[in-house]
Amino acid sequence: MCHPPPDTSRMTMDPLVLAMASQVAWVAILYAALTLVRAPAVWGLGRREDGSNPWGTYEPRISANLRNQFEWPVLFFAACLLLLLDPSLRHSFHTWLAWLFVLGRMLHTGVQVLTTNVRLRGVVFTVNFLAVLAMWGLLLA
Repeated sequence: MCHPPPDTSRMTMDPLVLAMASQVAWVAILYAALTLVRAPAVWGLGRREDGSNPWGTYEPRISANLRNQFEWPVLFFAACLLLLLDPSLRHSFHTWLAWLFVLGRMLHTGVQVLTTNVRLRGVVFTVNFLAVLAMWGLLLA
């Protein structure tokens, strides 16, 4: 039996799925960046004449940020999955909070990797933290 092709004019990606996919893509970008900054030390590519790694100061920062991507974001993914499984729990504000979280994670990476400003990093993290708490609060309300 032959089925007609799906009507793609009505197919749209859920904004929560897009936010989740963006977070996954961001982590993939961080893995690529970590590979690049490790290249001089691991493969000798781009190593300075004295044998040092020109990106050596960034490697531990990217590595630490990558570890952070598997801590609080787990609760973001859990909230999104619950909201996708039961749309009756969903509030229109959830999408806004999800994107605030993802953009905040990207900003957090920039602050953590490119600066040593721990205070600013804390402020950015607090925004991410509160966005996920608000997602859970709305979900449970």
